[in-house]
Amino acid sequence: MFTTRFTAEQQRELAKQLATFLSQYSHLSDSYIIEFFTEDLWHTLPSSWQPVLQDLSYPQIADLLLDATHEDRRYPSVWPLTLLAFRATAHALAFPRESRSEGCRVGGSVKPKEFLENHSQSSLLGHIFRKHVKPKKQHEIRKLGTLVKQLCEQTDCNRVVDVGSGQGHLTRFLSFGLGLSVTAIEADPTLVTMASKFDGQLVWALEKEKQKKNCSSHIPAQNFPRHIAGWVNPKASWEAFIGQLKAADHVSEGPHTPSGPSKKKLRGSVQQGGLHVVQTSYARSDSNSQESELSKQQKSKKMSGVEFVDEKCCSCIHSDSHEGVYSEEDSLQGYPNFVLTGLHACGDLSATLLRHFVKCPHVRGITSVACCYMKITTKENPTPPGLVIPPAPPTPDQESVQSEFGYPMSSWVSGLSGHQLSYKAREGACHAVEDYVRRLREESELLRSHCYRAMLETFIRDTRPDLRRAGIQTIKKSHLLPFIEYARLGLARVGLPPELPLDLGRVEAMLKEQGRVVVYFSLSLLLAPVVETMVLLDRLIYLQENGVNSQLVPLFNPNFSPRNFVLVALKRFGQ
Repeated sequence: MFTTRFTAEQQRELAKQLATFLSQYSHLSDSYIIEFFTEDLWHTLPSSWQPVLQDLSYPQIADLLLDATHEDRRYPSVWPLTLLAFRATAHALAFPRESRSEGCRVGGSVKPKEFLENHSQSSLLGHIFRKHVKPKKQHEIRKLGTLVKQLCEQTDCNRVVDVGSGQGHLTRFLSFGLGLSVTAIEADPTLVTMASKFDGQLVWALEKEKQKKNCSSHIPAQNFPRHIAGWVNPKASWEAFIGQLKAADHVSEGPHTPSGPSKKKLRGSVQQGGLHVVQTSYARSDSNSQESELSKQQKSKKMSGVEFVDEKCCSCIHSDSHEGVYSEEDSLQGYPNFVLTGLHACGDLSATLLRHFVKCPHVRGITSVACCYMKITTKENPTPPGLVIPPAPPTPDQESVQSEFGYPMSSWVSGLSGHQLSYKAREGACHAVEDYVRRLREESELLRSHCYRAMLETFIRDTRPDLRRAGIQTIKKSHLLPFIEYARLGLARVGLPPELPLDLGRVEAMLKEQGRVVVYFSLSLLLAPVVETMVLLDRLIYLQENGVNSQLVPLFNPNFSPRNFVLVALKRFGQ
């Protein structure tokens, strides 16, 4: 699993093909479907495509355009070769998204097999790890957690750093379920507080289980997770990142709470150096253990002896990457090796973790699941909408030597003509193709949403030509409303009078164009996996340029978890 599937030459050649193809059809990936009428997008398509596409039924759009695995293609008319070549090339260049172990197909069953018995609870995940966790996240933490455990065994590491840890669901599974020593970093202090709270609830659940089983075994103290409320600054050095981790380790070695029969929570707040520390301790009685079989696929191996330790503190640490209580010399001396992981690390965070992996000698392996490609910084758009602003700039000694962007990362892709990806193209790469295919096959009423918004755009610009692509928050159940009612709600949200008169003749004419709107959106959606492939391939090539082999694994069921690729890499001994 941890070997590359492509040679370096194959990776570079694929990147060239992707850049050529995407630049040729950038007018599709860069277009906004809400401008379908205002920009007359239909007539920007090749004239030979328009007559064969305009009368397709919704299921035909799914089968003939979007589903690469569909075999029984029956065309209602002869398609031009350019259209056939466009579809075939898009499917051929994109990394396959189907997980072999899941046996899934595009637009197939939404829920993986583990949810057949109970739609909200995975049959392969212990019950203590399902509390507060939605089915999608249960599927992800089980699959990724098992992969991280395998990577730890390959690299001879027992420590994991989980960046962008949120409420700590993956962290808890890695710590209490798989016996790893985990430090979790999350930028949102509220989520860190929730993570610590959920840790405590899990501990008390284990307390009840061990009392029932009358067990008394222990797990190592370091297996209790350490939480940091801090921001991983993309501009900061890996030495500063290690400083954050050192701070967490130091605080977790603080005073322990005496054990006893009480279940009372003891909360304390400590100010230590530049860090705000919040500690939550759990007093408890005799130690017992619980064993739970977390995966039916691991028949020969139990994933778990979940046990616990008396007198152990769970701690939350608030920090920023530019702060710390250790000097650089202290941060580097004797720090243990670890595996880095990030489950749906947003925007530049995934790229930052890859750079830390390459440059930091302590990081021996990485599993990276990316998301929010539109928030990636580029040379052309260094401050995209939604970019997280650092709480404070890094100090000169902590800042990276050079200015680096989230895309492209590799020297090879940077030098390719046409490699640029617009904000809109990257935003489109985040769309769930499988979900849209399902809507098409079901001929869902939700499909009219794009047509409604595109129609509204025409009336907005009639009144305010300067108001282009105005943000309109989701109108609840808009697909069930008559357009006139939808328009009145939408006009009010952009500051226009809801009673603005609408030409009913134009409304009726545009409603008849809904099929064309769906076709056009499907053509642009066909490019979404290609754009995602370009972003992820660039990261593979970046690692290869730095002497590290890596692989993309379609780990999750794409019908359930659209951002399903995991980039896996490890360093050879001596690197």
